Amino acid sequence: MGIAVIYLCVLMGMIWPLQSQADIFKYVDPSGRVYFTDKKKNKYYKRVVKTRKYNYSKSRRSSWKLLKQRRKKVEPIVARVADKHQLDPKLLHAIIRAESAYDPLAVSHAGAVGLMQLMPATARRFGVTNRRDPAQSIEGGARYLKTLLKQFRSKDLAIAAYNAGEGAVQKYGNRIPPYKETRTYVKRVLQNYRNE
Repeated sequence: MGIAVIYLCVLMGMIWPLQSQADIFKYVDPSGRVYFTDKKKNKYYKRVVKTRKYNYSKSRRSSWKLLKQRRKKVEPIVARVADKHQLDPKLLHAIIRAESAYDPLAVSHAGAVGLMQLMPATARRFGVTNRRDPAQSIEGGARYLKTLLKQFRSKDLAIAAYNAGEGAVQKYGNRIPPYKETRTYVKRVLQNYRNE
């Protein structure tokens, strides 16, 4: 039973994400006991699992490159929609980046979908029938954002309402709600906006 559990642990180690960066060595002592370790203690330890080194800087470069590729695909839509609704295209880009990293298939744990992460009720409210369609998502999100900017007359509050809902901002006296997620979101969007 003990050996079976050890082998199970080894198998789990094999499928563990590669960024764990730990080789696994096995040693069988003269009495038949099996030992596993991530450090080779002597010549009798044989490597049974080899993991490749995870290159974090390369991963970040790949992510950045993918983000730029996705953004390039939707830039004409953002420009057109921003012009149509007299919105700052930099603000639309800042929200899209924070919401979905320009992934039109993104789905949040709460059920928001698409580039601008529209919830079903928000999508219906602004005439979006396919939340995964980039043009529809940006159009619906832009219309929602314009409504929020008009209602709250503040970029910060509109961004907070985009994340937490209009009711949450109103509930706290037209202030950014004291939700950690919302406050972090507002900072992220404003940072994205400044970097545009």
